[in-house]
Amino acid sequence: MGVKRWAALILIGSVLTGVAFAMAVVFAIRYVAFPPEFADVVRAVTLQALPREARFLVVLLCGVALMVYGIRRMSLSLVSPFMDHSETGKELAQILAEHRFGPETPSRGVVAVGGGTGLSSLLRGLKKHEVGITAIVTVADDGGSTGRIRSEFDIPAPGDIRNCLTALADDESLVSRLFQHRFQQQGSDFDGHSFGNIFITALTQVTGSFERAVIESASVLNIRGRVLPSTLANVDLCAELLDGSTLRGESKIGHRRAPIKRVYLDPHRAPVYEPAFGAILNADLVVLGPGSLYTSVLPNLLVEGITQALRWSPAKVVYVCNVATQPGETDHFSAADHVRVLLDQLGPDVIDVVLVNDNAAIVEAIAADGLADTVSAVLPDGFANLDGGFRLVTQDLISNRNPLRHDPDKLALALLELARQPGLGVVTGPPWSLPPSSLSAQPVVAAATGNRA
Repeated sequence: MGVKRWAALILIGSVLTGVAFAMAVVFAIRYVAFPPEFADVVRAVTLQALPREARFLVVLLCGVALMVYGIRRMSLSLVSPFMDHSETGKELAQILAEHRFGPETPSRGVVAVGGGTGLSSLLRGLKKHEVGITAIVTVADDGGSTGRIRSEFDIPAPGDIRNCLTALADDESLVSRLFQHRFQQQGSDFDGHSFGNIFITALTQVTGSFERAVIESASVLNIRGRVLPSTLANVDLCAELLDGSTLRGESKIGHRRAPIKRVYLDPHRAPVYEPAFGAILNADLVVLGPGSLYTSVLPNLLVEGITQALRWSPAKVVYVCNVATQPGETDHFSAADHVRVLLDQLGPDVIDVVLVNDNAAIVEAIAADGLADTVSAVLPDGFANLDGGFRLVTQDLISNRNPLRHDPDKLALALLELARQPGLGVVTGPPWSLPPSSLSAQPVVAAATGNRA
């Protein structure tokens, strides 16, 4: 890269500058007539009282001392990332990444649990803030490119992991856009495949481990945080409907109009990925959602160990409710219905805060788009008879571009404001709301019934 030649050029320039400065000092001493009151000061500063050889030695020693001190301080600055990791056996790239973005298992940070577009949107908002980020992602997807890869290579679903990796990467980077590139060539074996899915699959075969493939993909993208699968098991999501029928596969859930009674994983006892378990235990804030209730959030909670970690973790647990219902999955659900499903899985006193959008503009947007027959707005109502030991926080969270989605920046600011609040005690009483506040103001708080043990 030519570094040495430019370093030599800088050195030569520094020497010439020093010589010119010395010539200017000599000229001033010999030919400039200083006022009598400054003459003694000039003689003292220029060491005229010392012999010429002594003056040379003093200046030389001062110069060498400054150079040695400067080099030492610069070296310490360069090697400081390695000082605490010299005996851990970590690779150089990992050490530098931890120095820039924080430790691999941060003692303070945000853990987001979910999948699909909702989790990716949240991560895009969080990465703009100085906070440790860990995404715990479902691997139960079986549709599209991901489903074809799962059936052919027998690995966990890479699709949602790919979306989260690119969400935490530089949006403008070529590699990030490459990961999201989808082949469009009818009749080709690559048709419909995402390059990122193929890349993760190839890395799984090269490294012999899906876990290692995700880690190396994160390194390639230089992401701002960590992305962890909730389990390394190749699981299928199944649903039991109220009409008695059973569906197998995430992609099939939601296409039947019969309401969902429950969802479960096959195999039932899929073990939690240990780094994901540890991340929840070490977090300051755990965020469930936003995303599809039955196909993005619940699949993670069904993994053996995730629910236990949420119960044991000292972190604040926040559920971000969707801003609109999802056809075939949460038809006619209120915000309280969403929370009730989670409480059935987690039990009481696990969720600390339920965050719900209160901008009623979504109702007009649904009507304007002609979606009122299939989609309804999820606003903060229905909590009067729900006992769960949580606090309800309402705020404008919808995107101005797409009112059916959360705005990443609004959501991230609301969550970080909750993380900064010292206490989240529960107040008994009916829900209430205030006019929407600005993003810089504290979120509007309402109380949900139920008392924490």
